[in-house]
Amino acid sequence: MTSHIMPTYGRLPVTFERGEGAWLFDDDNNRYLDALSGIAVCSLGHAHPAVHKAICEQSKKLLHTSNLYRIPAQEQLADRLVKKSGMDNVFFCNSGAEANEAAIKLARKYGHERGIENPAIIVMDKSFHGRTLATLSATGNPKVQQGFAPLVEGFIRVPYNDIKAIELAIQQDKNIVAILVEPIQGEGGVNIPADDYLNTVRILCDQHDLLMMLDEIQTGVGRTGKFLAFQYNGILPDVCTLAKALGNGVPIGACLARGNAAKLLTAGAHGSTFGGNPLACSAALAVLAVMDEDNLIESAEQKGNIICSGFTERLQKNTHVIDIRHKGLMIGIELNKPCTQLVTLALMQHLLINVTNETTIRLLPPLIIDNQQINLLIDILSTLIDEFTK
Repeated sequence: MTSHIMPTYGRLPVTFERGEGAWLFDDDNNRYLDALSGIAVCSLGHAHPAVHKAICEQSKKLLHTSNLYRIPAQEQLADRLVKKSGMDNVFFCNSGAEANEAAIKLARKYGHERGIENPAIIVMDKSFHGRTLATLSATGNPKVQQGFAPLVEGFIRVPYNDIKAIELAIQQDKNIVAILVEPIQGEGGVNIPADDYLNTVRILCDQHDLLMMLDEIQTGVGRTGKFLAFQYNGILPDVCTLAKALGNGVPIGACLARGNAAKLLTAGAHGSTFGGNPLACSAALAVLAVMDEDNLIESAEQKGNIICSGFTERLQKNTHVIDIRHKGLMIGIELNKPCTQLVTLALMQHLLINVTNETTIRLLPPLIIDNQQINLLIDILSTLIDEFTK
């Protein structure tokens, strides 16, 4: 069968027709355990009844009006996000990349209002912030940038989890206005920084009047065991971006701001045709309601501990396993050699996983995963890893 779709993905040889919780079913009705959640998107699993109901009911009434008019569901969602995050206001868009674009624009406007002609943002090696030109330029992965020069200027790159490198960059460049960082690097290999890393970044931003901007697109909305990963540190950023799990598959992104950053964008300064439309916001409201009612965020930390303990026990004698690390249900198993082949091998065992940074198996199971499914995940993947590394 020929396809007229641009070949931007090396797609796996499977077609899914329906889902149910943590399971996906292909066009031959074979069942697969989804330990990837559509890349941290479907945290409530597939075909969740509350999300289905919200989408159906809203679609009967109204899909879209544009942001020229008030949207009650958008206002309700903004109120919920502000209450859960401690931020002041929200700009809604359609994706993580767009949320990060809004953050970058906030930083530049912040710089210009301080009289800085060429504002610069500190970003990290191995980071990932999106595929638009600005977010691609902020991303610390030369491979995904290849072929798209000239990139957007105004980004200063330093190693992740290296406070001294940030301090040196601030000393050397007086145009720096913000620091953009992921609390945990997902695409970079599930890299978890030192416990006080974000706290020290917050202190540096306060000392030098910089905006602290956190990309919580993958870590946010309960993935790590807190609603937002920065809540482990007891701090507040100036800007925080969300997407992925917020709509459980319905595209929606959000850029949250606080303090001076919340006052930068005024009418006409930024916008989105589809951002925060009634359908997307209704889905997101349903997601947040289910997470609260079922205590899914708190249980994500417990389930993550169980999964990592299981892998540690099963793989303790495997010398090819360098590290098993996690925060909640954001899990990385790092091997001492490239292991992208494991994605196909797992698919053959009806398990969906991902390999990032070539050597790290990344697991992002839905927050609704149960004990039986956890045991199955540990058993299948541990066996595959042992066989692969022999």
